[in-house]
Amino acid sequence: MSETRAAGPSALAGRAPGDFEPTPGQTIGPFYGFALPYEKGNELVPIGSARSVRLTGTVYDGHGEPVPDAMLEIWQADEHGRISAEPGSLRRDGFSFTGFGREATDDAGRYTFSTVDPGPTEEGAAPFISVVVFARGLLNRLFTRIYLPEDAAALANDPLLRSLEPERRATLIGRREADGGLRFDIRLQGDGETVFLQFPRNAD
Repeated sequence: MSETRAAGPSALAGRAPGDFEPTPGQTIGPFYGFALPYEKGNELVPIGSARSVRLTGTVYDGHGEPVPDAMLEIWQADEHGRISAEPGSLRRDGFSFTGFGREATDDAGRYTFSTVDPGPTEEGAAPFISVVVFARGLLNRLFTRIYLPEDAAALANDPLLRSLEPERRATLIGRREADGGLRFDIRLQGDGETVFLQFPRNAD
């Protein structure tokens, strides 16, 4: 049986910095699916309460296959357009709306949140939910938005949506279902790829 030894300091001595190849950053592992979700993390409001809206969808990879071990975080205003500063996202009390939720996809790539339809944060603005996506193979998390579909005038005037071609714009607008819920599928690559945002502090 042959023996494999890790390269120690002596093996690296005398090598110039230019002799080393750059390597990619560490990708997310499947541990996210069981280590970071927490009890009622996907319940921004209690399921079935009068104000609750079901937000659901599927995360797909570049081949159109569901991603079973992704994790999503959402941030949003309440139904009156207020951005909450309430603590309690990690310990739900059933009363405080903090605007934050976290959920892992299931074996079929699906996620579900119990939340509210956000209101506009200023008059005439298009309401939206901010989304962060973590998944294996991603060197960094991805940022996107879910816009509510109802206010056509606000959507037409939104600066981000106006900067996109119609088919790209459509990837950011949720679909209202018959029961009043909101559906938003996320495609990481390929046909119909969801528009992802880049912020200056998260460009690396």
